[in-house]
Amino acid sequence: MADQTALPEIRAGAEDRTDAAVVRDALGVGVAVGLSGFAFGVTSAGSGLTLPQTCALSLLVFTGASQFALVGALAAGGNPLTAAAGAFFLGVRNAFYGLRLSQLLALPRAVRPFAAQWVIDETAAVALAQPTRRSARIGFAVTGLTLYGLWNLTTLLGALGAEAIGDTDAWGIDAAGPAVFLALLAPMLKSTTERAVAALAVVLGLGLLPVLPAGVPVLAAALAAPVVLFLAGRRRGTVRNEAEEEAR
Repeated sequence: MADQTALPEIRAGAEDRTDAAVVRDALGVGVAVGLSGFAFGVTSAGSGLTLPQTCALSLLVFTGASQFALVGALAAGGNPLTAAAGAFFLGVRNAFYGLRLSQLLALPRAVRPFAAQWVIDETAAVALAQPTRRSARIGFAVTGLTLYGLWNLTTLLGALGAEAIGDTDAWGIDAAGPAVFLALLAPMLKSTTERAVAALAVVLGLGLLPVLPAGVPVLAAALAAPVVLFLAGRRRGTVRNEAEEEAR
């Protein structure tokens, strides 16, 4: 009888430790990535955007890779429409995260429009790594809240401190955001096809950078996925046909 009474307490303690571990991991990701908002604030101000414009991008767009792509293209003298198009295509991946997270989190309809603002690489990575829906919701919420608050705060501080820092290119601060994005992306490239897409995208982006207007190489790099998938599909078809011929 004593054992049966103690069992719920043990289970509750285990759940508490699990929740604490999820919160700890989520806070680690949120703080680590949120601090790079300072680099965005400095880079954005250095590219000519005003303080309200810089803060509005972080408040409303809130997807670091797209924000850096936009201000980077503008700083390089790119057309605003081209820069916005490049940023848009980078942000499209969040829609695919949303499709997966909507099934995993199963949030109430009233909450979904607000949660959609937090659907980014980091929140998706933390939520998808969890074993249960409860832990996924905790990871998503803590990562989103921490990252959104810290990212916007450091964006403001970075934009205010841009004048004191001086030339952002000399400090290399504009590379901080892309570096964080690559660090998050690299562990996700597990299959040969995914690595091939990433490699071709790098080749297209860097190879076309000297010859195309700012922002266009990003759009061209998006062609890497359909090209690799097409070639992979043809290769699988060829292998299947050869196997069938041998079987005959």
